[in-house]
Amino acid sequence: MGNKKTVSVLGLGRMGSALANALVQEGYEVTVWNRTSKTIENTRSVATPQEAFKSDVVVTCLSTYDVQQPLLTNEIRTLVNLTSGTPEEARRTARWAKDNGVEYVDGVIMAVPQQIGTPQSKILFSGNENHHVLHAFGEPVHVGEDAGLAALYDLALLGIMWATFGGYLQAVALVGSEGITPEKFTPMATSWLNEMSTLLPEMGEETHTRKYETDVSALDINVSGLRLLAEANREQGLDTTIPRALHDLFERAQRNGHGNHSIASVIEEIRK
Repeated sequence: MGNKKTVSVLGLGRMGSALANALVQEGYEVTVWNRTSKTIENTRSVATPQEAFKSDVVVTCLSTYDVQQPLLTNEIRTLVNLTSGTPEEARRTARWAKDNGVEYVDGVIMAVPQQIGTPQSKILFSGNENHHVLHAFGEPVHVGEDAGLAALYDLALLGIMWATFGGYLQAVALVGSEGITPEKFTPMATSWLNEMSTLLPEMGEETHTRKYETDVSALDINVSGLRLLAEANREQGLDTTIPRALHDLFERAQRNGHGNHSIASVIEEIRK
């Protein structure tokens, strides 16, 4: 093992198990604990979290912060927290760590379990600028000193993913109502998404400067388009939750004086 430290992993769901296996592959001496009995090859299983705290580093990958919080103790030397939560939950844990003399790293995993330990896995982390165990899981990306920033980035990026998936599924249902298969429609959808992604830097700049003048596609046009989208889904017998929600948001921005502005102006309603 050389000079590599001992590591414990708390939580052996799909992701926690993948983390433990990645640490074993990197040559760490790994101890594991799970609320229900579970073993990982080439690791030492312990019956209590307290036994796991004897390692140099404790990695937590539990279901929620509510599950994690009762387990925390100042017996931990270094806590690498990979439990998903809100920015405030991460900051609260960071404050606890500081008060108890525990070195703290807060991270989020931007990968599925099968990608852990590969270049496709990115680990966004905040707080302590470097921690060796993160390299076992993928590419570490430090996003700032504030312990809550990793969770903030995580939820922001997942929000894009969920909105995209929701929009795609709505579209597949809409064209499918006329017998068009996903196989036929999806190549056009991916090409469209690639085109849309090129607009994000400009849109982001508009939200930063709050200058929304446009000669391309005013909000008025898009409100009308969303109304048509919702109506078409209704006519085809589909649920209209997603297009209606977008229409209502865009329409509020329109009513508040942004009708001649770009879509980016909708952020003023979101910021409220």
